[in-house]
Amino acid sequence: MTINKDMEAKILRYHFVEKWRTGTIATQLGIHHSVVDRVLSQAGLPKVERTERTSILTPYLPFIIQTLETYPTLTAVRLYEMAKQRGYPGGPSQFRHRISELRPRKQPEAYLRLKSLPGEQAQVDWGHFGHIQIGQAKRALMAYVMVLSWSRQIFLQFYVNQQTARFLRGQVAAFEAFNGVPKVCLLDNMKTAVLERNGSAIRFHPALLDLSSHYHFEPRAAAPARGNEKGRVERAIRYIRDNFFAGRHYSSLEDLNAQADEWCKGTSAERRCPEDPQLSVGEAFLQEQPSLLALPDNPFDTREHVVVRAQKTPYVRFDSNDYSVPHQHVQTSLTVNACLKEVRIINGTNVIATHLRSFSKGEQIENEAHVNALWLMKTNAKQHRAQDRLCQISSHAQPLLQHIIDRGHALKGAVNRLNQ
Repeated sequence: MTINKDMEAKILRYHFVEKWRTGTIATQLGIHHSVVDRVLSQAGLPKVERTERTSILTPYLPFIIQTLETYPTLTAVRLYEMAKQRGYPGGPSQFRHRISELRPRKQPEAYLRLKSLPGEQAQVDWGHFGHIQIGQAKRALMAYVMVLSWSRQIFLQFYVNQQTARFLRGQVAAFEAFNGVPKVCLLDNMKTAVLERNGSAIRFHPALLDLSSHYHFEPRAAAPARGNEKGRVERAIRYIRDNFFAGRHYSSLEDLNAQADEWCKGTSAERRCPEDPQLSVGEAFLQEQPSLLALPDNPFDTREHVVVRAQKTPYVRFDSNDYSVPHQHVQTSLTVNACLKEVRIINGTNVIATHLRSFSKGEQIENEAHVNALWLMKTNAKQHRAQDRLCQISSHAQPLLQHIIDRGHALKGAVNRLNQ
């Protein structure tokens, strides 16, 4: 408890002038007796030693202390049960409080202050920022964050997951935003970067090794459970969470990323640089940027390549959505080549279909020409196609068609009239 100078003067006056005891002073002033003891000891008086009152726990203290020395992480609940088996008559509340005082304290660890040179290192990590609704899908909203260790310049980009393709896109986009590449990228032990680790032996993801070969940076994984090694990016994520994302309104993922880019170049870059308080982060970045490695002439290919198969219907399933293909390619293994905006479907070396990408789920993305060509081959397909089209346009179409059947009307004529 902290007290002011006026209270200290009263304690000293009551003790030396009025000859009050410590307990009397504490009672009259409404403070704990330990505060009075501290003030008197600072004035040069010896601390009053008080005899501890005997507790029902006292006979069990040797057993408890010895057990805690052998098993320092043993829970108070388990210790209480062990003490009850030995005859302890008290309740659990006082017992747990006393155990917290007796439990051995871990020696605090000291850390060295880590310094880096301009252009030497960047730190990379993901942050989870809740979810975003896209069409029928509720997707995880993940923030890819890269921080240059010297200038503290931040790159921020949001994605709907943290899979390998998004990680590679984040790396490439950060390098392009910085117009250069740091010599070392310090990464968390994420599965998109580190496949396996045994002490200092690390097996990196092949895609990460391809990326590092292309841009000539060294991937380096931080030690497990050693957050101090990548403290710059972890603090940056907290800074983003509190100073950018809190209370932020956005209409789409593209809108959110546009706001993030503006914030990184504006508000974030205007704060003071910890390495040199005379500079802002933006000014420090201008000094650091020439020390970064030059970008290669050709950017790394970050498109997703996934082998899919068209079944009996002319569609392939990719990222929880169905994309149409020409009907000649049913029952065929194909390759999806996708970026954030476009999905291309390839058979061998030929691109057989191109669609705008959807991040919803359960969507049926069609090229009318693909399905129209199939109609001409199926004499009875027209009616079924019209029904399917009605059901896609309106969720009420299926009950309406069932009502037409129940009324005894011809379904074919009704469907044709509704599609006119």
